[in-house]
Amino acid sequence: MGFSTIHIKCSPFFSMDDDENPPDLFIGLDFSTQQIKAVVINTELQVVAEAFVQFDSMLPEFRTQGGVHISGSTVTAPTLMWVKGLDILLEKLRVEGVDLSRVGGISGAGQQHGSIYWRPGVEQVLRDLQPDRFLHDQLSSGFSIPDSPVWMDSSTNKQCQQLEEHLGGPETLTALTGSRAYHRFTGNQIAKIREEKQEAYDNTERISLVSSFAASLFVGRVVGIDWSDGAGMNILNITNKQWVPQILTFLGEGLEDKLGSPVPTDSVVGTVSPYMQERYGFNPTCIVGAFTGDNPSSLAGLCLHEGDIGYSLGTSDTIFVWVKEPNPQLTGSIFPNPVDPAAYMAMLCYKNGSLTREKFRDSNAGGCWTRFNNLLESTPRGNFGNLGFYFTLPEIVPAGIQGDFRFNKSDEPVLKFASEETEIR
Repeated sequence: MGFSTIHIKCSPFFSMDDDENPPDLFIGLDFSTQQIKAVVINTELQVVAEAFVQFDSMLPEFRTQGGVHISGSTVTAPTLMWVKGLDILLEKLRVEGVDLSRVGGISGAGQQHGSIYWRPGVEQVLRDLQPDRFLHDQLSSGFSIPDSPVWMDSSTNKQCQQLEEHLGGPETLTALTGSRAYHRFTGNQIAKIREEKQEAYDNTERISLVSSFAASLFVGRVVGIDWSDGAGMNILNITNKQWVPQILTFLGEGLEDKLGSPVPTDSVVGTVSPYMQERYGFNPTCIVGAFTGDNPSSLAGLCLHEGDIGYSLGTSDTIFVWVKEPNPQLTGSIFPNPVDPAAYMAMLCYKNGSLTREKFRDSNAGGCWTRFNNLLESTPRGNFGNLGFYFTLPEIVPAGIQGDFRFNKSDEPVLKFASEETEIR
């Protein structure tokens, strides 16, 4: 769903001049919808190793499809699956010969809008992790909500309407938080959990996003949500970068304590935990930069500047642009810029991305991209009067639309096109 990025910066935790053999490797991670991936680079920004864990095929015990569980409009992912994925990923890096003691910094990306609900006592659990055991073994009972709501969820229509009404309309909410109330945004997911699972909400000590959750696993304590990813919650004031008090009060009692304080996206949130040092051999001076959302990471990773436009074809498709001043609209979102704290990024997100493309690859090309490409190339470029709009899941823009819509030269809707080639084109 995006590119992970690493914030390489001077910090009080390490300097390239600290000793005769300074850390010379850096790891970027991507906790995305369908997989978790690591890229290891050196000081020349050359890729020296890569590893990934594909959830469906490599963690079949969680029975996900496309990395998620879908039940009507509710879409979740097993929180523990992400933890076990990290266990496997770090083991794969060691097997591939990566000397983790040479790693000087870690940062990365997480699929936006996913939320994690930690049980009381989590800080003690993370602090006391035993290096002879896997993370997923020790955190198996660490979550009050075992299935994390993710960005594909569209089950919070009621909560979205209530939040907008409470703020005096979508325009007010948009001006404050950069977005109107969207189904997938974390504040609305929290409101739903509080309404439907009050006991679980009360039994939640901290709430993380996927990005801050991932960073927490490396630091050994729950770290703050960063500004850029935090803006995808309908809770953060994008101007002063603080939680909006009237929204906190409306969404749930004690929510501010559960969220903690937001942190700058370019901040260092700590160094690797004793667990990571002892189990995997990380250097005690290895810093952990704040992880952020995959879309802000895409802007950073592509080295965009003011006026540049980025387009990402991932599990969702996104288009994003660096802007100097926020000008929130009822369609799309404005986030604090992950690179320049004084700037912003504007984004449009389309839910029907790679999963929809893969659906038609499977139905029209036997699941083979090579055959898909050959069928595509067998047709002349251009649609020649045939046009299709495919919304497998309820879409974000335009809001709520679902279904497949095909038109031919007659400008009338048709049930199917004449050939697989035409469908693919």
